[in-house]
Amino acid sequence: MSFSVRTTSVDDTRQVAAAVARVLRPRDLVVLSGEMGAGKTAFTQGLAAELGVVGPVTSPTFTLVHNYEGRIPLHHVDIYRLERLAEVADLGLSELLDGDGAVVIEWGDVIDEVLPAEGLDVMLDVGPGPDDRRITFESRGGSWTVRLTSLERAMESWRC
Repeated sequence: MSFSVRTTSVDDTRQVAAAVARVLRPRDLVVLSGEMGAGKTAFTQGLAAELGVVGPVTSPTFTLVHNYEGRIPLHHVDIYRLERLAEVADLGLSELLDGDGAVVIEWGDVIDEVLPAEGLDVMLDVGPGPDDRRITFESRGGSWTVRLTSLERAMESWRC
């Protein structure tokens, strides 16, 4: 199952992400994809804010992983700089996914073959305006199939 929404500002993108955060659970995986500047970090900022994270949320491009405390812990992973698929094991991704937090991975589509089958794929595409985005949500199976239906209803005002 999948659906898409349109946002016209960074704040809208964060609000859409906040709706996702409301149904986020420990051990959830959210895989973000989209070109550079499409809003992956802004989306993560919206997740974090709704989870009650205090302080700045920035892309972990050079550190690879940022951990944030909130209603549930949020592990923010950016694999943009990884050169080999084998480096994913060095991140401790399986440990993060087995922990008590949720994991969001920027550029996660690049390592799709080593990711768990269950999760939520979020594709961010740049639109015609400077802050216009088309955000497509697709269930990777499991409980996200059911949650995606409720998310679609919650995001009705942004539907394409």
